Amino acid sequence: MLSIFSLLIVAIMLTFCLHCFYSYFYPMKYKEEIEMLGQEYDVKSALIASVVNSESGFNESAQSSKGACGIMQIMPTTAEWVASKIGKEYSQEKLFDVKYNLEIGTYYLSYLIKYFNDEKLAICAYNAGQGNVSNWLKNEEYSSDGKSLFKIPFKETEDYLNKVYKNYNYYLRKYKS
Repeated sequence: MLSIFSLLIVAIMLTFCLHCFYSYFYPMKYKEEIEMLGQEYDVKSALIASVVNSESGFNESAQSSKGACGIMQIMPTTAEWVASKIGKEYSQEKLFDVKYNLEIGTYYLSYLIKYFNDEKLAICAYNAGQGNVSNWLKNEEYSSDGKSLFKIPFKETEDYLNKVYKNYNYYLRKYKS
């Protein structure tokens, strides 16, 4: 029979392993910056962290085969447009600067949420593009009311939405707003 001491050691080891698991799959980098930008652009901090984790796993130097850059995987053309909107100087090299990339990505997420008046549609547009989501809303195969989607035609976007919300459920417990 296991002694109480042995059970305590096993419990401590399990707790440590769970902590390692969550730290690996749900990093908590740049929490202060995310919370500050969330307040500034009226986006839930947990949602920003969820998008970052889904996009790059908090990898500051991430670059996709399609050209998306940095921690929030921003396309250079989108970043240039956002930079002009918020009065920031644009350069593609800056997209690998965490604070710059977080600000560009958070503003863009805020813009999409306001544009679609729907967080889920905004997340879909962050992945598939604003034009695609707008077209899906006009198509009766995907939307019955022009305001929501009952079907997402891109499997990648459907998977992305699910991944963001899986992350979101975790990050909700870690962020104040």
